[in-house]
Amino acid sequence: MSGAISKATARRLPMYLRYLKGKAADGQEYVSSAAIATDLGCSAVGVRKDLALISSAPGKPRFGFEVKSLVADLERYLGYHRFASAVIVGAGGLGRAMLSYDGFENYGIRVVAAFDNSPAKVGAVAGKPVYPMERLPEIVKRNHVEVGILTVPRSSAQAACDEMVRAGIGAILNFAPVYLSVPEGVRVKCEDLAVPLAQLCEGLAVSDK
Repeated sequence: MSGAISKATARRLPMYLRYLKGKAADGQEYVSSAAIATDLGCSAVGVRKDLALISSAPGKPRFGFEVKSLVADLERYLGYHRFASAVIVGAGGLGRAMLSYDGFENYGIRVVAAFDNSPAKVGAVAGKPVYPMERLPEIVKRNHVEVGILTVPRSSAQAACDEMVRAGIGAILNFAPVYLSVPEGVRVKCEDLAVPLAQLCEGLAVSDK
């Protein structure tokens, strides 16, 4: 098993993990590289090479790879067996949708709570608490929160980011359409939901209907 992988392989590993977890949930015990390649639109040779980099367990003739073993190897390699706690700041439409999403745990992220300045939004969503912003430092410290997801309007983004940093959050996923200024050592990744949609629409024929 090699520790060095290409960026392209690194991008595919979470896709394999999601696929294999689905197979495990369906009760499937083995899967071939050819089946993975067909279902995911990849090269079977490429799939075998990718999996050989993160797993030392060879596939069995006529059966393929053991699904549970591959899931464990992928989670270990990606670090998903060690959960990171996260919070959402901004309990509007996007924030509430993300609070209800149960797919984060597939990637080793446990969303523990959300926060908002509006008293009307304080309460619970999908069984998870929504707190007033003043409780952010307390909850971050209590749950050892490492990651913050920012889903506030652009006008509030920098102030909310500053509060997250002061609370001790070191990694922020920002959905607000604005550049954030953070101290050295704090990581920020910006996401614009319009970009993948625009990319998807590229090349589509325009209808005059």
